[in-house]
Amino acid sequence: MAETTVSTLIINVVIIAVAFLVLNWASNVAIQNALKVSRITRLGKTAVGFTLIAFSTSLPELTVAVAAVISGGAPLSVGNVLGSNIVNICLVVGLATLIIYLRYSRKGNKDKSKCVSIVPTFAKQELSNIHFGLLVSSIIPLGLIYVGNATWAVGFVLISICAVYMFQMAKVRIPEEDSDPVTDEEKSKLRRFVMFTILGAIGVVISANFLVESAVVIAGAVGIPQTIVGATIVAIGTSLPELTLDLKAFLGGHSALALGDIIGSSFMNITLILGITLFLPAVLGRPIVMNMSVYENLVIFSIITNLFFWYFLSQGKISWKEGAIFLCIYALFIYTTIAAASAANLTATPGIILLNWL
Repeated sequence: MAETTVSTLIINVVIIAVAFLVLNWASNVAIQNALKVSRITRLGKTAVGFTLIAFSTSLPELTVAVAAVISGGAPLSVGNVLGSNIVNICLVVGLATLIIYLRYSRKGNKDKSKCVSIVPTFAKQELSNIHFGLLVSSIIPLGLIYVGNATWAVGFVLISICAVYMFQMAKVRIPEEDSDPVTDEEKSKLRRFVMFTILGAIGVVISANFLVESAVVIAGAVGIPQTIVGATIVAIGTSLPELTLDLKAFLGGHSALALGDIIGSSFMNITLILGITLFLPAVLGRPIVMNMSVYENLVIFSIITNLFFWYFLSQGKISWKEGAIFLCIYALFIYTTIAAASAANLTATPGIILLNWL
């Protein structure tokens, strides 16, 4: 028995090590090719992050949505997309500012570390993309709470909003005078760069999944309670694709790409994935009516997060102080989630609940 446990630990440690290597490699592939796509198409880093990378890193939520609908657990998917939006902003942006602050502090630039901001100088069109994404991510959940019951028709409208806006974004280009010259050879490789961007992001998602599963096995083998595992390894691990890609983009000086992905993921979650969750059951002949009032806690935190994010972006500064506020909001979100689960006397552990929501 002891030998089996030791061998299990060794195997999972090896899996984690390999997963980290793949995670690092795949995130580099996604970022580098996304930058090439941005330059060749003149869409801008924010637009590429908002569409190409955001769709790829939202694949876990999309998978959960389809699986939940087929199994009759659509409410799980709704909680998942709302919770993911909170994590994408609070955890990713909060950690990015903290890491950048520590990086400059270690180099002896303490004065600079206190004022360094992850907000780049946006082009007018890129800034409008971000503001619209935040607006949609805030208004739709609030509107659904006001409506009360969401049907397949609401899902169809949400999918339509996503399709129309993506089409509009695809037509906008950065002026040639503001972009670097592109050779014919580079243009001929555009499809390859798009494919490698998507494959790199998918590689991040897959390796993150292996990493989380092995970490959970190790934690269980050494006797760490499921509640702690869920609130730490699982909760963070389910947002690891965005966390990995966007942190590397921030640290690499590509903040527009990272912010585009963060807000684009939130936009995709609220429109495309939530829309599929509501519309797909009707296609399968099992239409549902979703009572949105049960998600008030998630919606409240989502709106608070988006409002803070919008305000900080409008001020043109997100430093370690703003990041600390996001991390505090995330900690409060985790606390209230566990408290609500305990108060409801649910049979599932808070760890499992966090896995489903985040």
